[in-house]
Amino acid sequence: MSNSPQEKTPTPAIRAYLGGSFDPVHNGHLEVAMSVYQHLLPITKQLQYTLHVSLLPNARSPFKTQSTDPNHRLAMLKLATENTPIQINELELWQAPPVYTIDSVRTLRQQYPNDSLIFIMGMDSAHSLDKWRDGLCLTDYVNLWVFNRQSSTDVSDGISNKLSDSIISSKNNTATTEDVNFLKSQLPLSLQPHITDSPIELLTPTIQQLTDSSNSSSSSSNPDLKNANQGRIYIDPRPITAVSSTQIREQLQKLDDQTNKMPVAERQIASIAAINDIISNTESNPLAKWLNPAVYQYIIAHQLYSAAQFR
Repeated sequence: MSNSPQEKTPTPAIRAYLGGSFDPVHNGHLEVAMSVYQHLLPITKQLQYTLHVSLLPNARSPFKTQSTDPNHRLAMLKLATENTPIQINELELWQAPPVYTIDSVRTLRQQYPNDSLIFIMGMDSAHSLDKWRDGLCLTDYVNLWVFNRQSSTDVSDGISNKLSDSIISSKNNTATTEDVNFLKSQLPLSLQPHITDSPIELLTPTIQQLTDSSNSSSSSSNPDLKNANQGRIYIDPRPITAVSSTQIREQLQKLDDQTNKMPVAERQIASIAAINDIISNTESNPLAKWLNPAVYQYIIAHQLYSAAQFR
């Protein structure tokens, strides 16, 4: 007698999501996502789990009045993630705004009731979760990986300051007990008991749940959304340099305003030179540090973030 497909247990998966408008996507987003991927990959290989780290673009942030056409943002995301293991999840992108994170994590938990789900964010966002719609309830559905975002960097100074070749510091990635305790204190009080000292703790509950489910078939027929998979928060003490898409848009508008004052022929030459700057990581172009060359070329080709848009 052949086994019924319903009896087969799917391969356990770890799914991590970095949400945002990605307007435009920049190297800071990719550095954070890749850091999580590289940290989790050896663990998932050892456990024989599958690993999915995805960018989760939103339709429009509830905190913003406008954003670039989703088709453009998706196209730039595809260019930025090409030849990387980072995936794109379009769950929120085509919904009518505003779309709230709590609704998305509920949907993800329903889609993947037996997987370990991780939502990635900066401490600046985690600090204000009590101001999000049901933000304090996120841990009912997912684990949180919180990065230590430093104060924002001026994009125009990003090269000259020589901050770091990498967004995430690999040389000075240690933190004192006082540093860690301070970071923990930044979370809303009700979330502080959920803090764990190791990202592995975001995965361990999955192992325990799988062991339990093998002894009880009823657990898979009606999974409890508030099971042992959720509720842990890991604060990554490594500092990351915070640069925002807003700053990059402002810099793009400045460059656009400058080139618009040039004759047409000179303007075309300037655009080509700017693309070459980014491809060769020329220090004189402040955007070279933050934008993928293909993304920058797309922005120029489609005249996105031009100063004229905001007049």
